[in-house]
Amino acid sequence: QVQLVESGGGLVQAGDSLRLSCTSSGRTFSSNAMGWFRQAPGKEREFVATITWNGSSTRYQDSVKGRFTISRDNAKNTVYLQMNSLNPEDTDVYYCAVGRFQGILISQALYDVWGQGTQVTVSS
Repeated sequence: QVQLVESGGGLVQAGDSLRLSCTSSGRTFSSNAMGWFRQAPGKEREFVATITWNGSSTRYQDSVKGRFTISRDNAKNTVYLQMNSLNPEDTDVYYCAVGRFQGILISQALYDVWGQGTQVTVSS
């Protein structure tokens, strides 16, 4: 069974950057789309970004377009989320997930393996 582990979160100031990583133990996810989601306390988890199985296409939530970049290295079984120009509204727990299919997947229902999450806190 695939297990995902996120890393790279932390406490930063507004305007700073962070790069999140998500690696898997167990089987490879190189044939699956991958996604990043985030959730604040008391709120529903929301879509942030997704990337197709081969990295040929990506999609972002409107609020992160131009600031966040999702990428993947299938040889390393790792997906990344580069986050630039962070602002306090980006403060959340960030989760990566393995998609059920290969293409662009936005709905959480299309993901079936989730990591434990990594906290990102942006101070003003």
